[in-house]
Formats: sequence, structure tokens, C-alpha cells
Amino acid sequence: MAIWVDADACPNMIKTILCRAAERTQTSLIFVANQNIAVPASRFIKTLRVEKGFDVADNEIVKQVAAGDLVITSDIPLAADVIQKQAEVITPRGEALTTENVRSRLNIRDFMDTMRASGIQSGGPAALSETDKRQFANRLDRYLASIKK
Repeated sequence: MAIWVDADACPNMIKTILCRAAERTQTSLIFVANQNIAVPASRFIKTLRVEKGFDVADNEIVKQVAAGDLVITSDIPLAADVIQKQAEVITPRGEALTTENVRSRLNIRDFMDTMRASGIQSGGPAALSETDKRQFANRLDRYLASIKK
């Protein structure tokens, strides 16, 4: 079992939580990005640098993820692809994406893309709050506890 992180857009506070959890539970943690990512020295924590380009990191995660792995991402198309490979997905806000909810999230994303393309400004997501951080840490802990049984 491994934890794969779509690291280009992952908030630093979430990276810190992930590193601590990987060390504590001795779980393999791989940050995938198209730039260098600073991580603590650990035999459990690795980085995988990919070429710059649209969806290159996402495609690498899809290629390497295995059933039962966990992927940390807010990228809905990436989430849909890894869910098809029986991987689990948690967003940096602590939301679990599943086969039951990822399709509706894709539809909302596509609708928002259409709105933006027509000139309607929707703004971006709100900044990560302390509640989001706690929700992420709790969801991650529950997941890690469930796989260690």
C-alpha cells in the first residue's frame, strides 16, 4: 500500500501532515510533481519528478497506482481515473471521493469550466481552513487505521 500525492497543488500544511503520518505508520509516501519538492529525509517518503506538461504528473500517478493505494488530490478527473483502478481518494480538504460521488463532481467541474469559458468569473476555491486541515488529518488517520488491521 502506498500514498500517492498530486504534489504540484497540494498545500504545504497537508504535505506536513502526510509526512508525519507516513513516518508514524511506516507507510510509503510518494509526492509526484513537475518541480522539486522538499521532503524530510525518510526511508518511507519519496519524490517523483516528472516532465512539465499538462497532466503529466496525473498520468504518472494513474500509471503507477495500484488497487488499495491512496491518492491525495483535488483533481477530479485524476480521482475518477484512480478510483477506476480501485484506489482510494482523499482531497486536501478531507473529502473522500468515491465511485458514488466522483461522477457528480465531474459534472459540476465541467459545468464550471463552461461558465468560465463563457466569461463568467466563478472565483477559485476558498483558502484551506483549520477545519479543513483537521478533517483531512482525521480522514487520513481513519484510512491508515483501517488498512493496518
